[in-house]
Amino acid sequence: MSQNISSTQRRLSVGVRVGSISIGGGAPVVVQSMTNTDTENEIATAIQVAQLARAGSEMVRITVNTALAAQAVSAVRARLDDMGCHVPLIGDFHFNGHKLLTDYPDCAKALAKYRINPGNVGHGRKRDEQFATMIETACKYDKPIRIGVNWGSLDPALLARIMDENARAKDPKDAGHVMREALITSALESAAKAEEIGLGRDHIVLSCKVSGVQDLIAVYRDLAARCDYALHLGLTEAGMGSKGIVASTAALAILLQEGIGDTIRISLTPEPGGDRTREVIVAQEILQTMGLRAFVPMVAACPGCGRTTSTYFQELAENIQSYVRNQMIVWREQYEGVENMTLAVMGCVVNGPGESKHANIGISLPGSGEKPVAPVFVDGQKTVTLKGDNIAGEFRQIVDEYVQAKYPKKSSNG
Repeated sequence: MSQNISSTQRRLSVGVRVGSISIGGGAPVVVQSMTNTDTENEIATAIQVAQLARAGSEMVRITVNTALAAQAVSAVRARLDDMGCHVPLIGDFHFNGHKLLTDYPDCAKALAKYRINPGNVGHGRKRDEQFATMIETACKYDKPIRIGVNWGSLDPALLARIMDENARAKDPKDAGHVMREALITSALESAAKAEEIGLGRDHIVLSCKVSGVQDLIAVYRDLAARCDYALHLGLTEAGMGSKGIVASTAALAILLQEGIGDTIRISLTPEPGGDRTREVIVAQEILQTMGLRAFVPMVAACPGCGRTTSTYFQELAENIQSYVRNQMIVWREQYEGVENMTLAVMGCVVNGPGESKHANIGISLPGSGEKPVAPVFVDGQKTVTLKGDNIAGEFRQIVDEYVQAKYPKKSSNG
């Protein structure tokens, strides 16, 4: 039996409100993503934000790097609201955020949260002044911020200071430890400055992103032990395809299992022409397979072997998985709890009937040498045997009928 760890003791962090979304303070871990459109193109950006939100992203970050991008933010927000898409927008600021937030107040108001990288807000006295301007803007409009440190853009002065302190230490640490300490120090000192300026702890989220799995685990374990701010997790520059998915999962799963992390993003490099929503699906699947949250019915399917020479069970598994994910857009608006439903698509008699009985709905397809029939089990009981050329369609109908009969309808007033 699988173990649901949703009740596992999580690190108690200060709660932060981002639009309609709660972060930390015991709230469920939140899925976040980021657009890769040019924000100056308000139509393309609004379309991609809506796609990410429809896929399940609960907050979406957009780049705000130019005057035209800042001008477009309120128009993007308006277009999304016209679509009925009220997902909170996060502004990603680097280098000139202080100027953009000051010069374009509509942008500052339209965003639900600001992301500030303390490594590139300026240098020397300008750094403190420009950081303060951004924090003062957040205070003025009652906006939370994420102080997002990245090892690719650390403040060189801070890094030099940490290196000098380490060199003078009686027992100096290795370069990896120094780098991790610089990341954490940057985040914590920046958060302390934000509080001094007047931003409350309940308006601050921290992140310290690196691209190495072991480094990320070490950084966040230490950061979590040294503060109670809400934390955003993500392996930066995770990479493409299976490498990016595996690396992100390896790092985040360990931290989440230890109760660390309040929001997550999977920073996948899209394949040429690839779907940006893939990072959202991966984030959801990490949380759901760990038992932390439920987003969409899970489909168990056997890997295949010499007994399953037909590819039909593979095609059916893919068909059903795509079907339930697409249907969830409708189901989540109409029914309570459908995301907890489990399905099984099995390829032969060895484990097929048993696995099917463990799922809410399961089908055991015929393997090599078996009778060309497919028994269907509903809540552990065999209900029908399918055969012929329309097994997929008939199985989808069974799923639809189960949802309608099993899950209560949502009230019209929400």
